[in-house]
Amino acid sequence: MPLEFELCPGRMIGGDHPCFIIAEIGQNHQGDLAIAKKMIKMAKDCGADCAKFQKSEIPLRFNRAALVRPYTSPNSWGPTYGEHKKHLEFSHDQYRELQRYAAEVGIFFTASAWDEASVDFLHGLGVPFIKVASADANNLKQLEFTAKKGRPMVISSGMQNMDTMHKVYNLVKHLNSRFCFLQCTSTYPLDPTDVNLRVINAYRHEFPDIPVGYSGHETGIAISIAAITLGAKVLERHVTLDKTWKGSDHAASLEPNELAELVRSVRCVELALGSPEKRRLPCEQTCAAKLAKSVVARQAIKVGAKLTLEMLTVKVADPKGIPPEEIFNLPGRRVLRDIGEDDTMTADALEPAHC
Repeated sequence: MPLEFELCPGRMIGGDHPCFIIAEIGQNHQGDLAIAKKMIKMAKDCGADCAKFQKSEIPLRFNRAALVRPYTSPNSWGPTYGEHKKHLEFSHDQYRELQRYAAEVGIFFTASAWDEASVDFLHGLGVPFIKVASADANNLKQLEFTAKKGRPMVISSGMQNMDTMHKVYNLVKHLNSRFCFLQCTSTYPLDPTDVNLRVINAYRHEFPDIPVGYSGHETGIAISIAAITLGAKVLERHVTLDKTWKGSDHAASLEPNELAELVRSVRCVELALGSPEKRRLPCEQTCAAKLAKSVVARQAIKVGAKLTLEMLTVKVADPKGIPPEEIFNLPGRRVLRDIGEDDTMTADALEPAHC
């Protein structure tokens, strides 16, 4: 199957297509629908391709013991972990409202599905693709369930190893060819020593027929830009309106000015990557006309003389003549006319080279 596919209507990823940039709003909306809408608009204004949330059916994602566990963190929105997560979870109707708003402002909308019921809901909602969070990258049963829906999948790989990712590839590929892997390290914020961008190259080698991307939790934008130079075709970063807000993800998120700069930088780097063909470009002609050197005569040379290397040197010359890289091909060739000291050596002043 091809290395590229349509992730969203009219938006291809892989190949030579621009990197698809996901603004991961996640649960940085603080459980407030108005804030969530502001973040969607911010993602659009900053140039991201997609605004992404996280969808759970809480009793299906957590068991009873996990839900009643006391949660006394400064980031808590309730006395137990269940009440904390409930505060941050939007209803189905709220998701529909957010989807309508994203369509209104003109940005793709989707979410991570943290359980099979959420996969069903997002599929019914008609999202363009379903995100698989790192915590579910080894959840083979749910991966199979998701793949059978037939929607494109973006699979983060935090907390996993290469053996597991091979199992994921073999399972999903058999059911759904439209998926990609994102290199990811699941800690917030992420120290540069734990990023391991070279995994992008490893994934491209191990899975050559799917696009590969990067989901980053580091601070700043430099590492994400570097991921683009390694071939990341999908880039996901958490975003926030204020890094000081309550919540464990905010410190590893980008504020609007950072997201906008990231998008600008990614698009600039994509242009700069350009072509693998090394050649003199039209934009270099002015510099070449002024600074490019030619072979010139170190001394006066009479007609009929055979050139030696000692007769020649290299200078910026008028007119332009034989380029410096040809100088070692000139000894032994006869001169067809007198050449003055410091004159440019031109091809028409020499007998043709013998093959």
